[in-house]
Amino acid sequence: MLPTKDIDALIFDCDGTLADTMPLHFIAWQNVMTDYGFAFDEDLFYSLGGQPTDRIVAQLSKDQNIDVDVMKVTHEKEAAFLDLIDQVEPISAIVDVAHQFHGKLPMGVGSGGQREVVKQILATLKIESIFDCVVGSEDTELHKPEPDVFLEVASRLKADPLKCLVYEDADLGVEAARRAGMKCFDVRTVHTPRRITPKDSGSNQC
Repeated sequence: MLPTKDIDALIFDCDGTLADTMPLHFIAWQNVMTDYGFAFDEDLFYSLGGQPTDRIVAQLSKDQNIDVDVMKVTHEKEAAFLDLIDQVEPISAIVDVAHQFHGKLPMGVGSGGQREVVKQILATLKIESIFDCVVGSEDTELHKPEPDVFLEVASRLKADPLKCLVYEDADLGVEAARRAGMKCFDVRTVHTPRRITPKDSGSNQC
């Protein structure tokens, strides 16, 4: 979906939207969480897409009754991902949209990931400079499916939320865009991430 005349700004998620990072994030999660005895399969991983790492660790700890130092595990997982960052590839269909509208519309990134990690991903893809702002998990108190991250991007872009178009790949992010009153394009209609464990998958338009 390309922006129509009533769109004043574009907002992009990062992982799974601009960058094909989801398989790498899953590998990083597996490398860390199995050492602590967690069960964390790929279906659960994708269902939690858009949530900050520390919240995922805390949720798994509670659900599986495994007591861990949440921030220690969070840092270990992020470090494990950064070890793989040189393998990140762009999701060309969405990156092409960003390049096409660079300088024509205000554009920002709104992610559930840590801001500096998001910036490293964008820098690896050589696209960090085309965005006017990057909002990460540290920048809002509430996270997807709450609309706060996208509303914060819109505020920084000085854009009316009702005239923003969001590019997203996860159910929580799609819901966040809806709650923000923004139009949304579901990236899963044009890109299916590589599965580490086999599964039939579908996609949805929002």
